[in-house]
Amino acid sequence: MSGGEIVVRPFEPQDVDAVWRLMRDLAVFEGYVDAFAVTPGDLLAHGFGPAPAFGVFVALKGETIAGIAVHYRIPWTFDLRPVVVLKELYVAEGFRGAGVGRALFAHLRAYAAGIGASTLRWTVLPDNEPARRFYAAEGAAPDAAWEHWTLPLPGRI
Repeated sequence: MSGGEIVVRPFEPQDVDAVWRLMRDLAVFEGYVDAFAVTPGDLLAHGFGPAPAFGVFVALKGETIAGIAVHYRIPWTFDLRPVVVLKELYVAEGFRGAGVGRALFAHLRAYAAGIGASTLRWTVLPDNEPARRFYAAEGAAPDAAWEHWTLPLPGRI
């Protein structure tokens, strides 16, 4: 889909169902939909209030939420500055190639700079070449100094 202005803003409670659907679409794309446990209620419970656990920027084309950038903040690290972690950047299939991802990424980058963050971090699936090219075009590069490690733990929040 092309044409029309892209508006990026923080998500609002009325956006929760659309955001959830895009998060689930990403889970399908990345192959973990069977483990995807997030509900719209979880987004409401943890994404709003006096101390939200995460934020979401939504990109609108007209009245439609065309993409999302889910993020959270690490309050400070070695340099006493926050780090912004991009957890999910996803653009709905019908809106890809229309600048939605770039608009979301630019908004997130401006947000990170605005809070004085030292770094914007995220992970990319090794075989997701379109994402790797996208991020490289934005000036990013894989972090050769660190490995991404995981330790699964039992239970659920």
